[in-house]
Amino acid sequence: MNPNERRLVVVEKIEEESEDVKTFLFKDPLCERARAGQFVMVWVLGVDEIPMSLSVVGELCGITVKKVGDATAALHRLREGDVVGIRGPYGNGFTPIPRGKCAMVGGGTGVAPLLVLASQLPTEVEFTFIEGAKTARELILLRRLRDVVASKKGKLVLATEDGSEGEKGTAYDAFVKIAESEEFDIVYTCGPELMMKKVVDYCLGRGIPVQASLERYMKCGVGLCGHCVLDPEGLRVCVDGPVFDGETLTRISDFGSFKREASGKKVPL
Repeated sequence: MNPNERRLVVVEKIEEESEDVKTFLFKDPLCERARAGQFVMVWVLGVDEIPMSLSVVGELCGITVKKVGDATAALHRLREGDVVGIRGPYGNGFTPIPRGKCAMVGGGTGVAPLLVLASQLPTEVEFTFIEGAKTARELILLRRLRDVVASKKGKLVLATEDGSEGEKGTAYDAFVKIAESEEFDIVYTCGPELMMKKVVDYCLGRGIPVQASLERYMKCGVGLCGHCVLDPEGLRVCVDGPVFDGETLTRISDFGSFKREASGKKVPL
């Protein structure tokens, strides 16, 4: 199968994650072999095609979608048995360490690719998974996270800004608190970019390798349209990322500062 050819998949199952987040599960032989951090272009028939990170990889694969625009709202109206189109998987994903100890810092739907990473880590790796949200009602993918943590050498730490679940504060706050007393061989992060910028800066300041998964507006997913280009390096999130290491991110002035609209115009984050 050619990953660049759009194929139709049936929505096998839909799981409610929160008031405005759902996970859509489907079968696809290419996505079944995807690496953590890779994404697919999802064609919502009659509406638009948008990039979505894979949140589940296996016999059933999945995307976890927050309702924020026309295409995601159309996805939320789908029912089990409906059809969507997909291309991919695309991009460079996370690089799992073969052994040692790592931390994962996720916020919002940024938890999705980190969940796949946790499930794909070798059993020898110890990891601390930190999920942050504004309130307990906005924490997502908890059942799957707890299953993965229980099956490996993992620990799950929850943080909410209102203190309604777990630590009071952000995912970054919880991470710093843990990192002050534990040593990590690498840190992985995905979520709001301003949060990731703090995580990356903290790690670089202490000599800890770090990888972050970036999100940008995309139309093609294969490096042609230029909508996801990062200044001043000219790197494209779709083919050079979406996962970048900390040293690369230090050369990207857009990181933590700017994104592009559909027109290509740069706007502050």
